[in-house]
Amino acid sequence: MMAGAVVVVGLAITYRAVNKAPDTSLPANEQMAQILEDGGCAFCHTANPDLPFYASWPVASSLIKGHVEDGYKMFDVQPMMDALAAGEAVGEVDLAKVEKCVADGTMPMASYYLAHWGSSLTQAKTDIALNWVKEHRAQFYPNELACEEFRNEPVRPLPSSLEVNEAKVALGKALYHDTRLSGDNTVSCATCHGIETAGVDNKQYSEGIAGQVGGINAPTSYNAAFNFVQFWDGRAATLADQAAGPPLNPVEMGSASFDEIAAKLAADEEFASQFLAVYPEGLNEKTITDAIAEYEKTLITPDCPFDLYLKGDKEALTAEQVEGYALFKDYKCATCHTGELMGGKSYEMMGQRANYFEDREVNVKSGLTDADNGRWAQTQIERDRYRFKTPTLRNVALTWPYYHDGSVQTLEEAISMMAEYQVGSKMNDNEVAKVKTFLDALTGKYQGQTLTNSNPKN
Repeated sequence: MMAGAVVVVGLAITYRAVNKAPDTSLPANEQMAQILEDGGCAFCHTANPDLPFYASWPVASSLIKGHVEDGYKMFDVQPMMDALAAGEAVGEVDLAKVEKCVADGTMPMASYYLAHWGSSLTQAKTDIALNWVKEHRAQFYPNELACEEFRNEPVRPLPSSLEVNEAKVALGKALYHDTRLSGDNTVSCATCHGIETAGVDNKQYSEGIAGQVGGINAPTSYNAAFNFVQFWDGRAATLADQAAGPPLNPVEMGSASFDEIAAKLAADEEFASQFLAVYPEGLNEKTITDAIAEYEKTLITPDCPFDLYLKGDKEALTAEQVEGYALFKDYKCATCHTGELMGGKSYEMMGQRANYFEDREVNVKSGLTDADNGRWAQTQIERDRYRFKTPTLRNVALTWPYYHDGSVQTLEEAISMMAEYQVGSKMNDNEVAKVKTFLDALTGKYQGQTLTNSNPKN
């Protein structure tokens, strides 16, 4: 009995000795980097991990391989480590993911820290990590519109406006609704991204010239200025880059060139005169897309009930919506749907915890399109296969159908499926209803009026 107690005490002393918290005199970034290193995060969450010697042992090999593949699929820690070393901003999504797993104590996994005593999160390490997240968020992503209570939330209220050139906005608005950008003068930007229909067309796939149908669901143009890239696969870095794509896409707007578009617009003497007054260099791809982008910067929908709640109006949400927000965070939705856009800040794999495409009854070998392959279509990097820019949840109650493939008609089904495929959890009907009610509170105001959708819902 005495010998057993001595062993336990000895193990406890050893554990404390090897699992020390970082020296608090070190810079905050160095403390956080040490916690990540002690936790062995790079073993499972990087492309080329420096694995321990026993990783090749017969029994350990398959277990470790599975953890490494799954860990890297979920989260690549290398950009965070690089940012810490350089003193730069860690991405909002990375912050939210680290904050959630630290707060929940889910990382590192027990199977890892039982073999690596110095890796588990002690209370001291947890406190340091969570405080670092709070300070880093305040430094690089200040939540100045929120009241003090909600300053450290992973989401933020939308600003009311962005700085724009009003003369360019007027031209951009006209161009956004101008069918002359299409080859047969029948399709405009607004055809698929209607201002009166929440910035979408509510179709699974949009219809282009000559009745052609595309292969991916049209995302909303509202609040698109806050996306970190444009398109589901991120192939456009800016709003102007995005505006240059559809006019020349043979399925969408089908113009032969921007020279053709410019010639048609130049034939309109009144419009050409107005355009030259703002853009002396004349009508061309750069100026046309710049004007459209300037207009899209005004498509902001602030002051939804949730924004008002974050700003301090506790009456803006119902009790059920408050509970829905809590569930939204509990189910890790807020680790990807972050920031003022509540999305649009990272690429995430569709089907992290279950095979979405297999369940959709698509033949993986021959049935997937480039659109289904997501970011991989642009990079050819295997980790990017089935990885998409996270969509915004702003006005999501109005932007059906859902997902990149437009395969889901109702918000309730989309919520339930996200829990299953992204988190590996099953929401009950009551939880789904509460989260849905919360998402209803994300419908904001455009030009002072609550956004609506004139399309009848299926």
